[in-house]
Amino acid sequence: MRQQKLSRSRRKFLRNFWFATAGIAAGIGSRGSLKAMGHDKRKLGVALLGLGRYAGGQLAPALQETKQCYLAGVVTGHPEKAEAWTAKYNLKRASVYNYENFDRIADNKEIDIVYVVTPVSLHPDFAIRAAKAGKHVVSEKPMAVSVAECDRMIAACKQAKVKLGLGYRLHYDPFHKEMVRLSSEKELGPFTKLTGNFSFVMREHEWRIEKQLGGGGAMMDVGIYVIHGSCMATGLTPVSVRAHEEPKLRPELFNETEEAITWTMDFPNGAKLEASTSFNANANRLRAEGKQGWIDFSQAFSYRGLVCNTSRGPMTFPTINQQAAQMDDFADCVLTGRETPVPGELGRRDIKIISAIYESARTGKSVRV
Repeated sequence: MRQQKLSRSRRKFLRNFWFATAGIAAGIGSRGSLKAMGHDKRKLGVALLGLGRYAGGQLAPALQETKQCYLAGVVTGHPEKAEAWTAKYNLKRASVYNYENFDRIADNKEIDIVYVVTPVSLHPDFAIRAAKAGKHVVSEKPMAVSVAECDRMIAACKQAKVKLGLGYRLHYDPFHKEMVRLSSEKELGPFTKLTGNFSFVMREHEWRIEKQLGGGGAMMDVGIYVIHGSCMATGLTPVSVRAHEEPKLRPELFNETEEAITWTMDFPNGAKLEASTSFNANANRLRAEGKQGWIDFSQAFSYRGLVCNTSRGPMTFPTINQQAAQMDDFADCVLTGRETPVPGELGRRDIKIISAIYESARTGKSVRV
């Protein structure tokens, strides 16, 4: 489904949610490749853990389109959501869990994968519990609020011999795949000058701007897309960052986290990204320039409707369901035993970069990644 080649080719969480995550069950036997274990399932069962806007608006509908996996269960702290989802998706009541009895999922042979879609700071505990229950894990991005928490998740999944993937859906979008191809084959030359901005206007209070739940503000929620996109465009990890938190226009709302931040990233080949993100503006752009040409997304990070022009003409690709492609690929990784292209280490890298950006904004100095 490649285009004609350019040249030659979350919701509001209850406060007592925290107490529900305290009990972690003892580990059980590991699970590797299902095919290697003698299983011959055509579709793997996925349980969504956390039933907020993204799970309900994107992931559950996508699981109605997937070919290698399906929605087999849910985990929620809200009984009314459990009832509504059970009826809407005809789920077995035995595959509907709450946060207290979640560890019993270890006994459910119809669920192979747990997709953690909670606020960021809750990802580690639930990912670890899922791994100890012998389930493969997908964590929504950002992976966690610190590198240390990412390390906990990676270690737990390795110990349990289950796969850990990240919800980096744009790795499967044809526009971004073409950007990566252009970068790797250097058709426009190595990309050395990059600019990006992903912002939206947050109208009311959400858990995303609570430090304890979200770990940060605009940078954690949408700035991460610019970071990840620029790493995809260069094929590299930055060596240093410099950042500045912008003055708050609505300090009464953003009283725990940043409202807007600007930053630069320097890559080992001399490439530089100039970027910004905000909860009080609208932007959705990524541009990368090389000596032989450029690629410019005017809609870079959306679920669908991406718009991209290049120095050789516009890109045109059929629209795909990014989430369905992402989850089908992860299911295929489980079935075949191959490595996921979006592993925990990739999520850890991005949190390490974000941590450096926050440190630079705090100190006003350039920070090594």
